[in-house]
Amino acid sequence: MLLPGSAACGVEVLPFDECHRGTAATRDVVLAAPSFDELIPTLTHVLAGSVLVAHNLSFDSRFLAHEFASAGTPLPTGYLSGLCTMRLAHTYLPGAGRALRDCCDSFGIETGRSHSAGDDAFAAAQLLGRYIDLDRELQLWDDHLHTGASLKWQSYGTFPPIAPVLRRPIDFVEPHFLARISQRLPEYSGPHEHEQYLALLDRALLDRHLSATEGSALVDLAHELGVARETVRDLHRHYVHTLVEAAWGDGVITEDEEHDLGLVAKLLDVPQEIVAEGLDTRPSAPAAIFERRNGLELGDTIVLTGQMQRDRAELEQLIIDAGYTPHSGVTKKVKLVVAADPDSLSGKARKARDYGIPVVSEDYLLQLIGA
Repeated sequence: MLLPGSAACGVEVLPFDECHRGTAATRDVVLAAPSFDELIPTLTHVLAGSVLVAHNLSFDSRFLAHEFASAGTPLPTGYLSGLCTMRLAHTYLPGAGRALRDCCDSFGIETGRSHSAGDDAFAAAQLLGRYIDLDRELQLWDDHLHTGASLKWQSYGTFPPIAPVLRRPIDFVEPHFLARISQRLPEYSGPHEHEQYLALLDRALLDRHLSATEGSALVDLAHELGVARETVRDLHRHYVHTLVEAAWGDGVITEDEEHDLGLVAKLLDVPQEIVAEGLDTRPSAPAAIFERRNGLELGDTIVLTGQMQRDRAELEQLIIDAGYTPHSGVTKKVKLVVAADPDSLSGKARKARDYGIPVVSEDYLLQLIGA
């Protein structure tokens, strides 16, 4: 986490260390690891005075609360009311999806391996830092710091060092079709409780299988959030509909992809007709041609990505002088992305193409603004 005196948490709650990134927890590694009870003194020392931050905080905080309670050491009241980078995206990345990678792509943040605790925590920390950069004077940041500093934690005095159990490095595996498109799902503008339910669906369905444990977790979450059965059915239909729309992002849906979409609909008890209707309604491709000068209006937002020939601060000032607005993140409101390499595969460029935003060269920008 980038807030001074704060701690970042992934799905696993561990003090962040570079050695945890890009690794896998195998059975023998888990058996050799210390129990949560043994980690309590160390965790208390690390978390005291911190601000809890996570992407979908309500999901991760439940694990933290459960483990501390099971160990007979309840967390200080108010500690779990931290900062959620998924919720903050509605303010700082309007139009972006809820997935961590989707939000990080808007700023060109590398996310490492998805759902690896260390990588996810580090990515969420960088994402929070970008939010703060966009709104440095916001009182919310100071309020959370003051709250974190004021909480009273149980003191253990000295505590024995815990020898780290390192997880084995893992080879990169191309994400499955559902994992890829779930990272491009559009922003959900409904109640936060419904968004939390949809975010849990994202996790549960990545392997195209809904286990009994995952099904129970969804039922429990819906009950805890007060989401009625009829609303759950509507959310399932909405989820399948948006999956089909996202699957059309590359302009084609293969037979395997169609099969997987049908399988998800079956798992969620959604009529196959909804999938068929979405497959028959191919969306029109975004405009690929950017009309020079006529494509921008005064005040429009422009994003820079990559190492430019000119100093970035100089380019941003030229953009301002020309009457436009430089911005650090790619949202649907951005009108132009300027890349050092227009064919870049960076997160920002990829996000721009998903939104149908033109990606142009630095030379084109200079011509555009008359520099």
